[in-house]
Amino acid sequence: MITTRTAVPVRSRTAPRTASTSTSAPVPLTATARIARRQLNLATRHQLTTEAGVPGATLSSRTRAGGPWQRLLPRVYLLQTGPPDQRQHALAAVLYAADPATDPLSGDTAALTGGAALALLGIRDAPCLPADVLVRSPRRLARTARVRPLSTCRWPRTIAVSGVPSTRAVRAAADFAARAQDPDRIRSTLAQVVQAGWCHPQDLYAELRAARLLTRPAVRAAAAELLAGVRSPAEARARDVLTATDLPTPFWNARLHTPDGAFLASPDAYWPDEGVALEIDSAEYHYTRDAWHATLRRRLRLEAHGILVVSATPSMVRDTPAEVLGALRTLLALAATRPAPPAVLARGHVQPQLPMPRE
Repeated sequence: MITTRTAVPVRSRTAPRTASTSTSAPVPLTATARIARRQLNLATRHQLTTEAGVPGATLSSRTRAGGPWQRLLPRVYLLQTGPPDQRQHALAAVLYAADPATDPLSGDTAALTGGAALALLGIRDAPCLPADVLVRSPRRLARTARVRPLSTCRWPRTIAVSGVPSTRAVRAAADFAARAQDPDRIRSTLAQVVQAGWCHPQDLYAELRAARLLTRPAVRAAAAELLAGVRSPAEARARDVLTATDLPTPFWNARLHTPDGAFLASPDAYWPDEGVALEIDSAEYHYTRDAWHATLRRRLRLEAHGILVVSATPSMVRDTPAEVLGALRTLLALAATRPAPPAVLARGHVQPQLPMPRE
């Protein structure tokens, strides 16, 4: 976040301090300024005309071309001349959908959800537009180019994310999955939500089931991968490749420890009986020398404890899976000739059987 500093006038050391300087009180904020400060420089028409007493004619004049205010959405205004940022766009959607008679920041009548809410949490693949906003059923609102109101009977607990009333990540992820069409986008976004620590795979599975989304093949497949321990699209693709072979089922993202409890690493896939690991290293996360050195040190720790490592990039798994499988077969066969697997404790995941929910 970029921090800006406000210039403070410097008083001359020789200038005498007057009584007015020491006793002056801060100028009270106008009603409009109070609303703007509380709502990221945003206000609704109801707030401006009813709470702040701004005449309708004044509102119209200030939002004309070149004026100091801007109309972002029907009945929602930006009280500044500069362009809105992502947070302001998100809050404007909530202000548009909230009941005018309530506090829009309470999260009681409108809350950001879906991709827009996930984007505020830093999920890279989540789409910001149109912004999905929950409203309590049976209340309904017209959709705009930037806002998609979603009427719901299952009102969730809400939180404030960067000043914007939002659903928790687990509900936002489910609402995103309900409307996404691209299976890869669903897989990637849900994986990022779990990998970032915003929710547990079991909680996400429960939310998807409550929303009756597990009947959709793409959502069900993504949920199964997350419960199995898969945490990225590259790992999911590797799991698809391995599932189609006769190779043993590995642990995904298992946490490996020495017998005395010291943490070693968490490889993408690990075969505990053989002591073989698969590491899928993307160049995207190794632009810096420190990141690359950290990857090499992790591999050295694994190899120092007798673990055989196959390293591959996501493109290798996608374009030349036979080469990756060949390397894994070789190391798994080599490991079988050892008298005992490495003395490493693996706390990992196994593939659960998911019951098909009824319609």
